[in-house]
Amino acid sequence: MADDLDMLRADIEAAMAGAEDLRALDAVRVAALGKSGQVTGLLKGLGALPPEERRARGAEVNVLKGEIERALENRRVTLEAFALDARLAAERMDVSLPPRPFAPTGPEAGSIHPISRTMEELIALFGAMGFAVAEGPDIEGDWHNFSALNIPEHHPARQDHDTFYLTPPEGGRRPVLRTHTSPVQIRTMLTQEPPIRVIVPGRTWRADHDATHSPMFHQVEGLVIGRDIHMGHLKGTLIDFLRAFFGIADLPVRFRSSYFPFTEPSMEVDIGWSRKTGELGQGGDWLEILGSGMVHPKVLANCGLDPRVWQGFAFGMGIERITMLNHGIPDLRPFYEADLRWLRHYATSPLSPFTLHDAA
Repeated sequence: MADDLDMLRADIEAAMAGAEDLRALDAVRVAALGKSGQVTGLLKGLGALPPEERRARGAEVNVLKGEIERALENRRVTLEAFALDARLAAERMDVSLPPRPFAPTGPEAGSIHPISRTMEELIALFGAMGFAVAEGPDIEGDWHNFSALNIPEHHPARQDHDTFYLTPPEGGRRPVLRTHTSPVQIRTMLTQEPPIRVIVPGRTWRADHDATHSPMFHQVEGLVIGRDIHMGHLKGTLIDFLRAFFGIADLPVRFRSSYFPFTEPSMEVDIGWSRKTGELGQGGDWLEILGSGMVHPKVLANCGLDPRVWQGFAFGMGIERITMLNHGIPDLRPFYEADLRWLRHYATSPLSPFTLHDAA
């Protein structure tokens, strides 16, 4: 009886060795261990044997089954490694080759993502107003992200269900994926002497996801610090920016009082639009577009600036939001889905960088 098991083992091992890909190996597995497989048939036939013979035969068949399962797994790992090596060899790219002497055309041509294009526009428009670009880390400490900005311990933004926290160092506070780009404003005030005029574009994270929210999104914030900065500077800056960005010279802009922990007074900024048609600058409706305000004295003091000497204003907006409005995009999620059809429709040629002439 053991001889037939040895012959079956040899046949199955030969079939596994001859399997050149995962599909062929799976066929061997089904033939041996499937519902109608050879080993399965032996196990089903144990019931017809006498009790004493059944016990010994069952042990032998189960040993054979275990050996085949282990051999199949080893062969699967080997074939997967061969497949990966073949794929890497086929997809190899020689990065030492010189660049193409001409711009590619057709479906393979590269393009600028709408988010990147909007960032170019923001940098160009605010750059013309004398703003520099400031950057900072995506992973922040509690003080830079919350405390220095006058955000109290009980504020909802500090809760686990709203914010992505990371594993804390031993004896320290939990790092956080920054919930806004405001920590860069803090870092700028700590490291630069006023006057300051910067914008801060970058990625941010919040635990939110639907048609108009994403766990990862982009913000741009602005900060101006000087001795004689007042509300008129804030209003003039934002009105000029919004009218240039949306290309509507008489775009209605409205400022509403609001509350933010890091500004006082605080204001929401609305632009005119038609709720019925969605057209900007038309109709009698208002659409909230960004938040702003005069930098809170406590924030200035936290950064070592005397609020009796220095004043300033700050503002912030979602880059995806203004991009959606500018292009008429109704849903946020396609920005991150890498759908080439969507990208080709909304993307911009890499050979047409944004200039102030485009906003004229």
